[in-house]
Amino acid sequence: MMIDSLEMTDDDRALILKSCQTSKESCIVITHGTDTMELTAEVLGEAALEKTVVLTGAMIPYAFGSSDGLFNLGSALAFAQTLPHGVYIAMNGRYFHWYNCTKDKSSGQFKEKR
Repeated sequence: MMIDSLEMTDDDRALILKSCQTSKESCIVITHGTDTMELTAEVLGEAALEKTVVLTGAMIPYAFGSSDGLFNLGSALAFAQTLPHGVYIAMNGRYFHWYNCTKDKSSGQFKEKR
């Protein structure tokens, strides 16, 4: 699915959840727009999947040349292989549990809620 995360609907999130549930893989990485990444992570997290799911994206779009997207993707791949089952967001070389993460638009980073 290739849509702007601001245009994602509950049906889109349900489709992502179903894809994760039916996948034979135990480790899943999802690239996602950062504006609504937290919402999708919440849907997946509340489903209590017996898999490791890591969502990641870019604060700076790839088209701008200095994007953080490839770094975040590499981090997400490593986290997906090493973290226990659960749903995580991987940004800026860090990982966050889905329930304890928020996008801080002023700093351009994801941070812990608490």
